[in-house]
Amino acid sequence: MSLSFDVAALGNAIVDVIAPADDAFLVEQALAKGSMTLIDTDQAGALYDRMGPGVEASGGSAGNTVAGLASLGCRAAYIGKVADDTLGRVFRHDITAIGVHFDSKPFTGPLGTGRCLINVTPDGQRTMSTYLGAANALTPEDVSPDIVQGAEIVYLEGYLFDPDEARQAFGKAASLARAAGRRIAITLSDAFVVERHRAALLDFIETDVDIVFANAAEATALFETHDFDAAVAALAKRVDLAIVTRGKHGSVLVSQTDRAEVAAAPVAQVVDTTGAGDQYAAGALYGLARGLDLAVCGRLGALAAAEVISHYGPRPQTDLKTLAQAAGLI
Repeated sequence: MSLSFDVAALGNAIVDVIAPADDAFLVEQALAKGSMTLIDTDQAGALYDRMGPGVEASGGSAGNTVAGLASLGCRAAYIGKVADDTLGRVFRHDITAIGVHFDSKPFTGPLGTGRCLINVTPDGQRTMSTYLGAANALTPEDVSPDIVQGAEIVYLEGYLFDPDEARQAFGKAASLARAAGRRIAITLSDAFVVERHRAALLDFIETDVDIVFANAAEATALFETHDFDAAVAALAKRVDLAIVTRGKHGSVLVSQTDRAEVAAAPVAQVVDTTGAGDQYAAGALYGLARGLDLAVCGRLGALAAAEVISHYGPRPQTDLKTLAQAAGLI
């Protein structure tokens, strides 16, 4: 089968609601700073009513990544579930308007489109409260063989490892990709996801995954250690490529034959760290799909992350392809 896409991603289709907040607000709402907490419909309504004015944008981790890929000029596809409601139609419009292929059938049950309520403190730290709604209804039937087998890299969002049917969708995507000789990447998404599913994640990584994206907290949680270097080494033994970010300290990319340590790209002011890891993945995936060396892949990731943390919102507001060309990376 010929390649139709550089990257096809499976993820939680979420609309992000982002607002500034202070630490006192987090304490008042019993929110753990820097965490991601799952909430129900009633909690989502109550928290939304108390949040300050902000912005609403189509989001979700893998959705943000394919938006970054589109900004870099990649051919990207997305598989995710939204409801046939106002937010669902907004999500569908937003993602297709930027050139991403998205034709997943809408969910017709009682759940509304998922949303993530993000409170950003003055230090740029984000605290997320997520109502998954229809995003949690992804099933193996939603995984299109034509999309998965037509992509150079299949990218899986770790948040989807929670629901049983979505995990089965991962399995189907991995089987289809493997049969077609495609590469499979996964982002671990959150240390809490790792802690809930450590054994199953390790098994899936060892049997089905070629490329793992993680941040320092996720990598160390996966191997139950506080030693960053030991966690990176343990991960690199299990996959073809381990990519681990560590915020302002940059990132490490380790393959079976190469290793690159990449500094974080400079930012005049950190406004909002929402989407930093998602955009780093976009830059690195672009480089991998184009066959660029590890250091360049890491620098592309760092450039994309720096762009997104300089403003509110999880998706690029400046054309990433133009930035990458100006930096001499593509």
